[in-house]
Amino acid sequence: MVRHSPLALAVLAMLTEAPMHPYRMQQLIKARGKDEVINVGQRNSLYQTIDRLVRGDLIAIRETERDGAFPERTVYEITEAGRDTGRLWLREQLAQPARDFPAFPAALSFLPLLSPDDVCRQLDTRVGALERELARLDETTAQATEVQVPRLFLLEGELVRAQLVVELEWVRSVVADLKAGTLTWSQEWLDEIAQRFILPAGEYKYRLAQPAAKKEPKS
Repeated sequence: MVRHSPLALAVLAMLTEAPMHPYRMQQLIKARGKDEVINVGQRNSLYQTIDRLVRGDLIAIRETERDGAFPERTVYEITEAGRDTGRLWLREQLAQPARDFPAFPAALSFLPLLSPDDVCRQLDTRVGALERELARLDETTAQATEVQVPRLFLLEGELVRAQLVVELEWVRSVVADLKAGTLTWSQEWLDEIAQRFILPAGEYKYRLAQPAAKKEPKS
């Protein structure tokens, strides 16, 4: 069974249109702005994905072509199993939320490693980066609108923008709380919290194993 990935789905989608070589796939993904949601920056990742799809009989080699001074290029085509699998993956990804593990929430879970002032500076920097990314997306969307690209082909950009707006608003609120001192911590406070909530392993297991105490009926 071939492991699903956004790049694997993109390859199947490209080959559903027509047989093509990897360079053509990469260029089409970028030209259509799909690199906003699919990482095709590394050519090796694309070739590794294609190899997995070939081994899984989801795509097949159609021919090898040579164009003048360019090296030989292998042209791939989709198989019937590939068409069915692509539709299956798409239905699953549309219907079922995936439990992703992005880096930013993981970093937030370890904020006490830094001081409140340091965290505030880093998140302030993130605010600027998010603002610039939002402006870039808006410019890209405006260009697509000018040439009348149908909304069907811009939906992923709408979602990315909506997520950016929510994150930007939230990060700004956290920065404001850090600057106001309503969100803060110190080593002494962290030590106190550790003593209050972190129990010895044996005691923790013992408490988990005990049933809830029954209340005596009032006489």
